Amino acid sequence: MNTVEKLELMEEDVPPRMAEEQRIQDDVPWGIRIAAAWSWRVIIILLFAGVLIWLLSHISLLLIPLLVAALLATLLRPLHNVFVKWKFPRVLAAITTLLVLIGFVAGLLTLVGQQLVTGFAEMATQVEEGLFELVALAEETAAGFNIEISTEQINQGLEEGLTYLQDNSDAILGGAMALGSTAGNIVVGGILALFTLIFFLADGRKIWDFLVFFAPGKHRPAIHGAGRRGWTALGSYMRVQVFVAGVDAVGIGVGAALLGVPLALPVAVLVFLGSFIPIVGAVVTGAVAVILALVANGLGNALLMVGVVLLVQQIESNILQPIVMGKAVRLHPLAVILAVTAGTTLLGIVGALFAVPVLAFVTRATRYLVKEEWRGDPEAKAMEKLEKEEAVRRAAQKEVQEAEEQASLANITRRFKETIPGLDPERRGFGRRGDSSEAQVTRTETHTAAGTRPHPDAEETDHGRGAQSGTETRTQTRDDTRSEDGGTRE
Repeated sequence: MNTVEKLELMEEDVPPRMAEEQRIQDDVPWGIRIAAAWSWRVIIILLFAGVLIWLLSHISLLLIPLLVAALLATLLRPLHNVFVKWKFPRVLAAITTLLVLIGFVAGLLTLVGQQLVTGFAEMATQVEEGLFELVALAEETAAGFNIEISTEQINQGLEEGLTYLQDNSDAILGGAMALGSTAGNIVVGGILALFTLIFFLADGRKIWDFLVFFAPGKHRPAIHGAGRRGWTALGSYMRVQVFVAGVDAVGIGVGAALLGVPLALPVAVLVFLGSFIPIVGAVVTGAVAVILALVANGLGNALLMVGVVLLVQQIESNILQPIVMGKAVRLHPLAVILAVTAGTTLLGIVGALFAVPVLAFVTRATRYLVKEEWRGDPEAKAMEKLEKEEAVRRAAQKEVQEAEEQASLANITRRFKETIPGLDPERRGFGRRGDSSEAQVTRTETHTAAGTRPHPDAEETDHGRGAQSGTETRTQTRDDTRSEDGGTRE
């Protein structure tokens, strides 16, 4: 039989369905099969991510305070360590750190509030003059395009705006009520964040060790090291962002003060808070300074303010971040923009605030795992050694426990066999007739071992059976003797 005949025979032996599936596999190109395999896996991952985000959006009142507390814990950890070095108990050190934070924020808000009250009172006249200048500028610009805009048209537009507000007062009131509900959620979330911050500062390492305990034993050193590296990168990123936000606030605030823009200090504080949203935040808050300069001091002053904002942004992007950020948490500007956009699209302003810190954490932790840095991490090695010792100890303890269980089971089995003779195959069971002397010896040994005597009725019964057996034996012997005598006589 040649090779062709063997192949034909093999094809005849293959079931039709399997042959059809094999032909389909042969007709589909290898690249298409690989793409299909990747496609359904990617679809499952995206579905999981979407469901996870949907679920997290329903517990935002719990999730957002936890994230805020985590970010504040990374910022305040150095101050907490200082109090711990001063022999403060960890909980007391955390409470003291929290009081320092609250005092700083309260003092800053008080100063900004005073500046706002004073600044609005001083700039009322400037705002009025600026509005008239804007109206005149609008008329001149429209005249350049052969469009006439009169003061009556402007007044008519203002009246229509007031009428619209009056007609939609219910919707505006509903929005105000929703804003009040949001403010209530912010207060509750702030209290929860401060309460959580105390325990993150005091027992953060214990909480992390407890969470790592749920991971498989052989993966704990790598997960533990990745979490530590990610947390360190997050702390570095947040401290760098505070520094960069401070530089932005000082640069734009000083520039606004030098140009005579009103409310320079509140604008600086606003820029500081907005800079925690990288790239986008400082630009948006800088635009507020430009609008104030335009309204209060005119177009020329506003253009100068635009130059100040752009100069500060260039110093931040090209000098501060590459030098201060370092290689540990360096993120590409495109990645930052995409993260901020995605966070804003999914979760609004909260997503924009937390997108880049989460990206910094994930990037550093992933790099630690991909490069297998835990193999050279002393703490990860020590943890791996402890895990191996714990595994050996558990195995030895399990062997001892199994040996004890087997010994206990053997002891129980032996006692059952001693108590119930029928269970022992080496001894006479129930309802077996044998030698009466063996039965008597067995009963005697059993009662002797139990410390009791056999019942008298049992003894009489045994003696009666023995006597009867003896009588039958003597009768049979006499009959045999007689038969032998008769045979002799014959």
